[in-house]
Amino acid sequence: MTSTDTALQRALAHERAHHDHCRTVLAAMVEGAQEHVVTGEDVSASGADAEVLGYRLRSRAKKMRELPPGPLFFGRLDFAEGEETGRALHIGRLRITEHPAAPPLVVDWRAPVSRAFYQATAGDPRGVDVRRRFGWAPGSRGESADLTGMEDEHLGRGESRASAIVAREIERPRVGPMRDIAATIQPEQDDLVRAGLGTTVCVQGAPGTGKTAVGLHRAAYLLYTHPQRIKRGGLLILGPNPTFLSYIAEVLPALGESGVRQSTLDREIARHPVTRTDDVRTAALKHDARTAEVLRRALYARVDPGAAGDLTVPDGSYRWRVPAEALARVVADVRREQPPYTVGRERVRARIVRYVQERAERRAGPRTNAWLRRVERARPVGAVLDAVWPRVRPEEVLAPLLGDPAELARAADGVLDDGEQRTLLWTGRAPRSWKSARWSAADLLLLDEVAGLLEHPEGYGHVVVDEAQDLSPMECRAIARRSAFGSLTVLGDLAQGTTPWAARSWRTVLAHLGRPDAAVVPLTTGFRVPKKVVGLANRLLERLDVDVPPARSLRGDGELTLREAAPGAVPEAVVDAVRHALAREGSVGVVAADPDVPGLRAALDAAGIAAAGPEALGARVAVVPASLVKGLEYDHVVAVEPAAIAAAEGPGGRGLHRLYVVLTRAVSRLDVVHARPLPF
Repeated sequence: MTSTDTALQRALAHERAHHDHCRTVLAAMVEGAQEHVVTGEDVSASGADAEVLGYRLRSRAKKMRELPPGPLFFGRLDFAEGEETGRALHIGRLRITEHPAAPPLVVDWRAPVSRAFYQATAGDPRGVDVRRRFGWAPGSRGESADLTGMEDEHLGRGESRASAIVAREIERPRVGPMRDIAATIQPEQDDLVRAGLGTTVCVQGAPGTGKTAVGLHRAAYLLYTHPQRIKRGGLLILGPNPTFLSYIAEVLPALGESGVRQSTLDREIARHPVTRTDDVRTAALKHDARTAEVLRRALYARVDPGAAGDLTVPDGSYRWRVPAEALARVVADVRREQPPYTVGRERVRARIVRYVQERAERRAGPRTNAWLRRVERARPVGAVLDAVWPRVRPEEVLAPLLGDPAELARAADGVLDDGEQRTLLWTGRAPRSWKSARWSAADLLLLDEVAGLLEHPEGYGHVVVDEAQDLSPMECRAIARRSAFGSLTVLGDLAQGTTPWAARSWRTVLAHLGRPDAAVVPLTTGFRVPKKVVGLANRLLERLDVDVPPARSLRGDGELTLREAAPGAVPEAVVDAVRHALAREGSVGVVAADPDVPGLRAALDAAGIAAAGPEALGARVAVVPASLVKGLEYDHVVAVEPAAIAAAEGPGGRGLHRLYVVLTRAVSRLDVVHARPLPF
């Protein structure tokens, strides 16, 4: 054994001992958090204070108990200058300390001092003398023996080199849910992760650039940096579908953050079960921003300043009169102020009461609060309100609009032409009332728009929106209502837009989200998709009608195979490709046009190869419809009949965009199996 080897073994032994100590201290922290809950319940305080304290202590104890097993640190910084001179700081996923006032044994990766781990270079060492990275055995649950290697980068003396540990971690086989990237965040990713709470950021991320991971790590960073403000307003992660949410579900808990709402927009707006299906033209029109104006007109058409005559309000033996002209003036004034509909109704009530109050006080002096409440609740006041500004539910606005051509014509005049109005109307016999109506997914979006006109929904402090390129203008409006007083992280790739209303410009999306001036930051350097696969995808990118820069990959490894099969022999060729893939390590995803999936699963089953669907995240082999593969990744992808994938969207569809998504799901190897000519 050389002296260098001996020094490495001594250093590893020292770091393993430190990790054992950290593990002991962490166990004590978990136990201490639970003890604080017990003692906190006996604290003498007001009921409200005790409840708040108890909630915070229980939340902290729960978070500590639910930390997933794993290595407690992945890096170390030795400082040569600055406030930390002479200290060695270990960087991990959470802070570990023997006492709140004692120097930490491990510093949270989100702490300001940890930023040097991601940003320091030989040219700008930021006071760092040595940056150390630790290599852990794949799948380690945090046993010290799993610490197998380390790298030192002597930034203080101008040393700079690519990290083999980072490369191995990025290229590690993908089996199961998405992993966090706290150990491998790159400088340009770190800039986005640490953007301020009040900043809305839009990330145009090429495949494999880690845009989803950036969004999730930014969420974790904001929860760490602004815990009270985020918890007060809430944080929402919006994904495109439940499969995607399952795939990313373990990232935030691994970073020490639990209790974050992860949902889809469909879930957020669901008021009724979806029991109707719109055709593509009808759905596209309902997703069009012009429909919002039609809905607004339909709602406010119910406001009628002249619908009531004089108002007489009883006050004991006296009667107060509000002339019809004064009532109409009040309603018109409130209407011009454009408050939410429900707020407007109550504003009209308040001004009627004020009108009566002013006259009563001229006659008999100040009125009591009890008198004011009695006037507010007087039946004549309620009856006038119902006439000039009636109560209404979203369903009571939308059902007549979509079921009655005359009502739709009044609301859509000058906004939608006659043909568009016919497209928007429900087919078949109109329901007798909204209670018997059958709603489509797009109808629920329209109901949410009306609900937002009635009153502003409770918003979130921050919303992370993934696959945002697929959002329609109306979906953007629904998200904007939920983040009116917060900020957004908008993630996507215009080249991967596959819905009929997918955006071709981020400026359009951001305008509908209410953030027209937000910065659009491109990520073009891929860490996941190999260079050969990126090259193939870039050939297809040239045929897509989007202005995005081509991706580039830092990975020189990877394999690309084009397998041409005889007509009718594609299933057999797929079975052969999967068998070859199973000889390697990692997950295998067979991706095909949706109608072809059952036949391929049957062929694999007949060949004795067990294949699951996309929802089985830990499966070795999964057969995935092209419509559900967005956001997922597999070590080895078998892309089946690209021409069929492209054609499945129909004439004028976004089939080539769908194919672009499919081709960029491979982390290590891509097999393209085809009998028909390739579209690229």
